[in-house]
Amino acid sequence: MIHIVLFEPEIPGNTGNIIRTSMAFNCKLHLIEPLGFSLDEKHLRRSGMDYIKDADIEIHPNWEDFDMKNPSKYKYFMTRYGKKTPSEFDFAFIDENEEIYLVLGKESTGIDKQILKNHLDTCMRLPMVENARSLNLSNCAAIIVYEVLRQRGYPGLSGVEVLKGSDFLERQ
Repeated sequence: MIHIVLFEPEIPGNTGNIIRTSMAFNCKLHLIEPLGFSLDEKHLRRSGMDYIKDADIEIHPNWEDFDMKNPSKYKYFMTRYGKKTPSEFDFAFIDENEEIYLVLGKESTGIDKQILKNHLDTCMRLPMVENARSLNLSNCAAIIVYEVLRQRGYPGLSGVEVLKGSDFLERQ
């Protein structure tokens, strides 16, 4: 399973979008407190739409609690300080029974620098123009989850339109 981990997220709209991404890609979402919003905020519900009820979400009071409850050698950190791109990591070799954790930081300051220093070999950065600090948090989450899924062959995901039928356009 792929886990998306948000370290102290601050903006409800981003978290709502990531809830939607988590549900659509069958990922578990971990929220590490403090949160910069209430989970019942209107903005969170709007961006997460009706996906919130089907999402697998766990809340942790701090990084130490999360880390203790989720021991894994496959924790990857999205940070502007990373020196590798997501595609430079080989996610396909990881056994399907292993848990993969993709950690993203709060919008204002990212992931705690000491946490990053303890995981330098699994820090990643999305390439962008030199004068851009970062991309939107929910976009980063979608990009790295999709890269992991791409390398692993999209396990458990449908490649065709199911709700309206795979031949929907042909029937129009």
